[in-house]
Amino acid sequence: MEKRAELYRGKAKTVFTTDDPNLLILQFRNDTSAFDGERIEQLARKGMVNNKFNHFIMTKLQEAGIPTQLEALLSDTESLVKKLEMIPVECVVRNRAAGSLVRRLGVQEGMTLNPPTFELFLKNDALHDPMVNESHAIAFGWATEAQLAQMKTLTFKVNQVLTQLFDAAGLILVDYKLEFGVFNGEIMLGDEFSPDGCRLWDKETMQKMDKDRFRQGLGGVVEAYEEVANRLGVQL
Repeated sequence: MEKRAELYRGKAKTVFTTDDPNLLILQFRNDTSAFDGERIEQLARKGMVNNKFNHFIMTKLQEAGIPTQLEALLSDTESLVKKLEMIPVECVVRNRAAGSLVRRLGVQEGMTLNPPTFELFLKNDALHDPMVNESHAIAFGWATEAQLAQMKTLTFKVNQVLTQLFDAAGLILVDYKLEFGVFNGEIMLGDEFSPDGCRLWDKETMQKMDKDRFRQGLGGVVEAYEEVANRLGVQL
């Protein structure tokens, strides 16, 4: 597989084309950002940890029948993925109250949400990823009704798989965001699943083991990611 031109550079990952028009190389960098890129730092080992963490999680989801764009782990910081036509809407499931939900509604952090909530956000950094609903997505042509229904079904299936996986590792999956795309007419999970895009708390201590450590200046960000990976059995 030949890596070719840089296609897209995000806040923490770079996407490259390959000699196969249907495949891309996803490179995980050490860049760590918060507040829509207003704060950016380099954290040693982070790209490697997130790449291998993502490969582990995506493999578990594929084994559970959830289609993903992942093809193969290429190196410590690179993965081979299918080239998806990305849908610009993020799906968020919340099992506990945290983050923007607490700020918006004034509820207590850590409150158990039963059933878990499902939210949609427009992927747009300039607008700070505003919350939208299904009517917005359909009216503006971001996704079809059928695509949204499939995305919601897959998002909750991910929740079933991963809440059990993390619970067995002594962790609470508080919330997470997913991005989807289309490949040969099929909705597939894209982007990544790592502690950058979810909240994970230790079941006993309620210690935060995710990107909130960076957002809130708690320190030990990569160390927390590595601890989560080790508990899951990820080979770093």
